[in-house]
Amino acid sequence: MMRTLAVIAVIVCQWTVVAAESPPRPNVLLIVADDLGWSDVGWHGGFGKTPHMDRLVREGVELDRHYVQPVCTPTRAALLTGRYPGRFGPHAIAPSNRRALPPGTATLASALKTAGYATFQVGKWHLGSRPEWGPSHYGFDHSYGTLTGAADPWNHKYRRGPYEDTWHRDGVRVDEDGNATELVAAEAVQRIRAGAALRDAAGGRQPWFLYVAFHAVHTPVDAPEQFKRLYDDVRFDTDPAKHDSRLRMAAMVSQLDAKIGEFVAALDETGQRRDTLIVFTSDNGGIESLKNAYVGKVPDSPLNSENDPLRGQKNTLWEGGVRVCAFANWPGFLAPRQCKSVIHAADWFPTLAGLLKLERVENLQWDGVDRWMAITGSGDAVRQKPLCIVHASGRAVFDGEWKLIVRKKGPAELYDLTGDPFEQHDRAATEPALVEQLSAIATADAVSDVPEIPADLKDAPH
Repeated sequence: MMRTLAVIAVIVCQWTVVAAESPPRPNVLLIVADDLGWSDVGWHGGFGKTPHMDRLVREGVELDRHYVQPVCTPTRAALLTGRYPGRFGPHAIAPSNRRALPPGTATLASALKTAGYATFQVGKWHLGSRPEWGPSHYGFDHSYGTLTGAADPWNHKYRRGPYEDTWHRDGVRVDEDGNATELVAAEAVQRIRAGAALRDAAGGRQPWFLYVAFHAVHTPVDAPEQFKRLYDDVRFDTDPAKHDSRLRMAAMVSQLDAKIGEFVAALDETGQRRDTLIVFTSDNGGIESLKNAYVGKVPDSPLNSENDPLRGQKNTLWEGGVRVCAFANWPGFLAPRQCKSVIHAADWFPTLAGLLKLERVENLQWDGVDRWMAITGSGDAVRQKPLCIVHASGRAVFDGEWKLIVRKKGPAELYDLTGDPFEQHDRAATEPALVEQLSAIATADAVSDVPEIPADLKDAPH
């Protein structure tokens, strides 16, 4: 009898391992915060109160070395295509209202749609601010939010000019009352709840892909009063303007966190939690002080985000600009751990394609690589090829523990990120052979970039 039970136990254990290695096709909830700084969040000991995200980090995989591009449009391009943004032209490596991706570009959304997923985009698009450049042309069944980058949280307007009015549903302009973060979250929750009833042609569960790109915490920085009251006992600065600025920022961080908590609650209540992989990242590091250039009445932000102890901020190639808050959470399939492997936004398309065994994704010229084994801790954590991050000022190359920043103007900088993660000691002068080796990688990577803006975009407002 005991022998029989032992055999059964082995079979059950073997089945469990197989199930964990070959999971069912999960829903994918991809959440992107905007301009969230390294030390804006609770799990990094920052000033923001983020209990919901803190819990997702504790119960999931903290992606401690998750890299993105230094600014928004390029990260979104990399995330959806698996390719570095320079492959689409110089306009795609900076924030832009021009069409970032050529018509017909394969995206994570189009690949999942082909595989039978329902696909939704909610929030900020910023890959082309005209309806004909919107999400519906790149694999999304439905979309809602702004076609542009940021928007005022109260009137939803962009900057003055041809793209000032940008709020839309499925590419059709709409005007709605309410706070932008609340509206985006409400739409996402509605999609999550409706997702429980989705069925494929055979009557089985139809998985969904929901890409929620929050405007929070990008300028204009503000949030409803209920989130400011969370900080009634905190004095952020003796200067009233700086205190108010950081208070608005902290409130917006907590509002973002609360909305993510609502997503998890909706998944729990509809029985979809174990069927859903949640991925969270910011599009770049935080910006520490800035003016408000958008249409509306929100004040400037003289004391805004915090990236310490990382060096630099948004729009720089130092760690504070490109290493961001990120995690993955999937109960039953991702055990709690901290992943210290290098992962980049461009890795998510090939990673999910491998996990979901997507077909017809050959010859997509991915720069990203499949990092699922690194995320789970089940295999080699070393990235298969160096990571390159392009910026208008130059390029960063990551290879093993070394990082080289090659600038168009000024000398190169070399850092040992294992011994010097905060980039305090430039080793370029003492390691000339490494500088030469990594510079060659940067030069070779640049060859694959498209040098000119596509002809049909040269006269488009940007």
